[in-house]
Amino acid sequence: MTAHRTVTVDDSPVHLMESGTGPAVLMLHGSGPGTTGSGAWAATAQALGSTWHVVAPDQAGFGRTPVPAGARGGLRLWTEQAAGIMDALGIEHYAVVGHSMGGAVALALAAARPRQVTRVVAVATMGAPGAPLSADLDAIWAAPAGELGARDMLSRLVLDQTLVTDAAVDARAAAMRAGAEAFASLFPPPRARWADDLTLPAQTLAAIRAPVLLVHGAEDRVTPLETAAQPLLAHLPDVRLHVFGRCRHVPAIEHPDEFRHLLSCFLRPDHCH
Repeated sequence: MTAHRTVTVDDSPVHLMESGTGPAVLMLHGSGPGTTGSGAWAATAQALGSTWHVVAPDQAGFGRTPVPAGARGGLRLWTEQAAGIMDALGIEHYAVVGHSMGGAVALALAAARPRQVTRVVAVATMGAPGAPLSADLDAIWAAPAGELGARDMLSRLVLDQTLVTDAAVDARAAAMRAGAEAFASLFPPPRARWADDLTLPAQTLAAIRAPVLLVHGAEDRVTPLETAAQPLLAHLPDVRLHVFGRCRHVPAIEHPDEFRHLLSCFLRPDHCH
């Protein structure tokens, strides 16, 4: 059973999707315009089944979650809000799965809440020290709301262009238009500073005690393997990297069955077979 609800974090509303019962897993979306928690993770949550307590929020500035009054987006806000969500739900221990921007938030959360975060899966993640803003991420952050912007953005995310269907483009274009005003405040040019904001210092990464699984596409051009994932291997104390060939930025969409199996086995090794 999937439910949508709103919780209050620091006097500001946060919209989220919640499903299942069992061990908790917080799932954090990326930063593309029109992205939402349910849009990014509903299919994965459904595939994981009802034995997980999945929490997938719209992070501040995305979907139905506003940026709190007097604040702006950024790694600190998103990290504090993620911790506040789980506190508001009364969940003491949880795994965190984050995609792209959400991966950086997941890593920052693991550093900030070492007693709460049990495991981290960072998919096509940002966060590596010194990682530059790629041309594709710059283009995605700058994508105009509407069909042309949506089609260009989706085409950069996947290697198999047959996944960029008219239905997918229409749905993303509608989501982009709905969130255009809030999104415009998040990553105004020059955009390299926002990529810098989403990098973590080496000492923060070294302090993460939870086991970390990095999942990456070999042909990712948004967060390239060599600048995004590989440098993290030198900084994280307990880390492993799984690379999908024939894959760009969204392994959960491009290799859904294998991604789900990988996720399940890492999060609950005792249930893996």
